[in-house]
Amino acid sequence: MRQSLARELNDLLERSRDRQLRLAVTGLSRSGKTAFLTSLVHQLRHAGWEARLDLFPAAREGRLLGAKRVAQQDLGVPRFPYDQALAALEATPPRWPEPTRGISELRLSIRYRPAGRPLFRADTATLTLDLFDYPGEWLLDLPLLDHDYLSWSLDQPLSNATELNHERRALFADWLDAVESLDPAADADEEQLAEIAALYAQGLRNAREAGFSNLQPGRFLLPGDLEGAPVLQFFPLPELSESERTALETLPEESVYRTLVRRFVHYQQHIVKPFYRNHFRRFDRQIVLVDVLSALNAGPERFEDLSQALATLMQSFAYGKRSLLSRLFSPRIDRLAIAATKTDHVTPEQHANLVALLEALLTEPLQDLRFADIPVKAMSLASIRATEAREVEYQGKRTPALRGTTLEGGEVLIFPGEVPARLPDTDFWARQGFDFRAFRPAPHSKGELPHIRLDAALDWLLGDKLQ
Repeated sequence: MRQSLARELNDLLERSRDRQLRLAVTGLSRSGKTAFLTSLVHQLRHAGWEARLDLFPAAREGRLLGAKRVAQQDLGVPRFPYDQALAALEATPPRWPEPTRGISELRLSIRYRPAGRPLFRADTATLTLDLFDYPGEWLLDLPLLDHDYLSWSLDQPLSNATELNHERRALFADWLDAVESLDPAADADEEQLAEIAALYAQGLRNAREAGFSNLQPGRFLLPGDLEGAPVLQFFPLPELSESERTALETLPEESVYRTLVRRFVHYQQHIVKPFYRNHFRRFDRQIVLVDVLSALNAGPERFEDLSQALATLMQSFAYGKRSLLSRLFSPRIDRLAIAATKTDHVTPEQHANLVALLEALLTEPLQDLRFADIPVKAMSLASIRATEAREVEYQGKRTPALRGTTLEGGEVLIFPGEVPARLPDTDFWARQGFDFRAFRPAPHSKGELPHIRLDAALDWLLGDKLQ
């Protein structure tokens, strides 16, 4: 107890001196959070040695002395599996780290020499950096806190039988057939609700495998120790309308509708809210990782689905300028990076278009942030580079290409295609020739972990704290 209190007091002191930073690495499922965190820790630990950080002035100037892992604040949360992730990347053949299946955290102590101090002087300073990892599936539950059960049901894509939702509805066909005959006013049958909830969860899994992003509730995809619990046995009712609210709220407590309401509220209060309160309200800086290329490769329905998911998600975070009091007692995100990941999966001359497309995808959230005078930067990066840029001669012209090894082990030399610099229109989807491949990590020497512009991201997120 005394040790825990001492740690909390020390953290409070460090925050009062602005020597502690909590970084939110935010991203939907398969956006590359685990790879980003692994590479970030590796680059900081190897700064000044094998790590190439030319776009990070503190490292380029020789002021970044390195980093080491230290004891984290919350001993009840598993430590981020950095060693296991690195072992996967260094295996023969190399493989990507296992995806995140629970919450973990890591604390780094970063040692540096403040700017303006002569290199031969011994004066150094330390920045404590707290990093958090969690399943991307859980992230999309945060917007549930702004809903009640009826508004959530009405907000679900499956409630709108539009042409754009045609493929998504097909993936939920069994659930839609089962829920169609369900009377909200009838007495709830526990076994029936469990069966229909299982069909809904299967529909979510089908949609995830098909490349959709906007999937709620997230715990249905990674239930953990909640598997089979009634709190995960609810689902939206797609045939409701706001005009029915009064009548629905007067239904008996044992009715289907009121039972689903209770389970939704319990999920909000006991699953989502503690996750938000214990982790997401405490961040100082944030990077949002977005897998734009996979959505672009998958077609218009999934691309629009990603856009809606990100726009909704960005409303769940608290942004604002920090004062001493807010830094201590009410942290707010005061600097933000938005990054398109896997930029090594397209040729270098397409990187600028990828950033432009990312900005177009997030136009409204970015406008709101800039209006509020929150420093925000869009970029593209590859946390761990998997390909090499090449040129091939085709019809007498030098053409850019990528060389890499597919997940199946085949070496390829390809030009994936052109990335649009604006939101794709009907003509783009009609003539789509984009060929986004999934590559395994490139082999690398021990101590080195090649990347693209991760150093630029580090400078944006940490650089001003290492002055």
